[in-house]
Amino acid sequence: MALFDRKNLLPVMTVGAQVLKQQAQPILQVNDDIRAFAKDMIHAMREYDGIGLAAPQAGRSLRLVVLEVPGSDEEELSPGEAAMLPQMPMVLVNPRIIGRSDSVCERDEGCLSVPGIYAPVVRSERVVLQSELLDGSVIEYECGGLLGRCIQHELDHLDGFLFTDRLAPEEYRFIERQLESLERAGKKTNYIRRRK
Repeated sequence: MALFDRKNLLPVMTVGAQVLKQQAQPILQVNDDIRAFAKDMIHAMREYDGIGLAAPQAGRSLRLVVLEVPGSDEEELSPGEAAMLPQMPMVLVNPRIIGRSDSVCERDEGCLSVPGIYAPVVRSERVVLQSELLDGSVIEYECGGLLGRCIQHELDHLDGFLFTDRLAPEEYRFIERQLESLERAGKKTNYIRRRK
C-alpha cells in the first residue's frame, strides 16, 4: 500500500455538499490529471466498499464515473454485463444513457454519500449506456441487472441527483429524519466523509 495511504485517500462528499447538487462539467480532454484522479477514485471506491463512485462525490464537478460491479451468476446477462463485468474496474468518461426500457424494477439502494441509509428505488430494468473510456475509445451497451442500476445511480450524480431524490413520497418520509440528521452532522465536517 505504499502508493496510497489513508492520509491521501480522496474524501467522499456527503448529502448537503453543494457539488452533489450541480450539473457536472464534461471532460474536454483526458490528460494525466484525469487519469490520476480516476485511479484515486477507484482506490476510494474500494476503501469505502462501494461498487461505483462519481466525480462529484469525490469533490470535483466532472462527468467521470468509476465502477466495480461484481460478477453475476445470472444465466442470461445483458450485452453490457457480458462485456463490462470481466473488465472491472472501469472508468467512464462523459457517460450518458441514450435509451431506457419501458419495464422498471424496484430495489433497495444505498450510497457512499448517504451513509447508513437504504431505501427502495424504482429504475428502468435496462438502459443503453454510451461512454468514452480513458483510451479515447467509445462503448455502447445495453445494460441490465446490478450493472444497469449502478449506471443509473452514478449518472444521476452527474446531474445533481441522489437516490433519495428518486424515492416515492412515502419512502422519503420514512428516511427523512435520518437524512436531516446526516446533513446536520455533515455541516460540522464540511460534508466530507473520511475513512476512520
